[in-house]
Amino acid sequence: MLNRIIKRGAPKLPKADANEPPAVVVGHVSRAAAGCDTSSVPSIEALPLFRDVPAGERQSLFIRKLRLCAVVFDFSDMITLRCAREREVKRRNLAELIDFVQSSSGRLAEPVQEELVRTIAANIFRCPPPVAHENTGSEAAAADPEEENIFLDPAWPHLQLVYELLLRYVVSSDTDAKVAKRFIDHAFVLRVLDLFDSGDPREREYLKTILHRIYGKFMVHRPFIRKAISNIFYRFIFETERHSGIGELLEILGSIINGFALPMKEEHKLFLVRVLIPLHKTKPAGVYHHQLAYCTTQFVEKDCKLAVTVIRGLLKYWPVTNCQKELLFLGELEEVLETTQPSEFQQCMVPLFKQISRCLNSSHFQVMNPSFLS
Repeated sequence: MLNRIIKRGAPKLPKADANEPPAVVVGHVSRAAAGCDTSSVPSIEALPLFRDVPAGERQSLFIRKLRLCAVVFDFSDMITLRCAREREVKRRNLAELIDFVQSSSGRLAEPVQEELVRTIAANIFRCPPPVAHENTGSEAAAADPEEENIFLDPAWPHLQLVYELLLRYVVSSDTDAKVAKRFIDHAFVLRVLDLFDSGDPREREYLKTILHRIYGKFMVHRPFIRKAISNIFYRFIFETERHSGIGELLEILGSIINGFALPMKEEHKLFLVRVLIPLHKTKPAGVYHHQLAYCTTQFVEKDCKLAVTVIRGLLKYWPVTNCQKELLFLGELEEVLETTQPSEFQQCMVPLFKQISRCLNSSHFQVMNPSFLS
């Protein structure tokens, strides 16, 4: 699971063209949140490319380019010629910043790292558009997860580059976790987790990769990240049943669970009982059930004694009138039973066989013929 996430990673980006004209700085940045104001033409100062300045001046130039990229454009406005030009200027600068970080041009000084994280925050931490939650709140979506309405953020041409810049900063071998944790702190991580409710699947994919890498690099943040994710799940299970990123968060947790040391901590067992098992009862469980089943089976593979807990949990929340969801439960039950030892099976076989007998009397032809009985 971990290797699959790392290999898939983030989409490839176009590299900055070496033959492109020099970048420019927009001197007037008061239109940061309001698109381009064509009533007042901003002053523009040319900035050289990194390769055109001495090595000792590149970090200073890096900061100047970061401050340019902190200008946020409103992509919902009509594009004027001036707007289109300035947006392209920002895109080129972001691509050049990514190349600079990725090329291991040397360790960034602390003030540069602070400015880098500040620029990233200015771009990604924003008021998101309303999310319809077709995939997390309606019975129709729970029955057919493929019929969700996907929102595509018009600002993605810039957002993708900003996320790539953050990813390259986190994974860089030149980024010292002891220094970077001052800027990638708990407040920053919480705001990243808030973004998982984005309706844009491209953004959630980047967030999944970035948060996974933050968890791997910043060991000091690991307990906090697990607790913060648990709080998102609690709110989803017991209050709203509305969230767009449950599947992505579970996919991250699948890799985390896979790395748990044995004997397993009581904290992790409580997470199984209080979070993962209750996640089965929500209406939109079908949307994220594949990732959820992977997490529960990982627990059983780590500790076979937890098979009783998982099986009893499935029986507790077994769907009564939803045959499609019942098929998902049967598939998960089959995976759990494959790793269940005879001693654990005996502890729950009576209620298990009672439920299977009810399935055999179902009017749904797939429910009445579970594959593990054939």
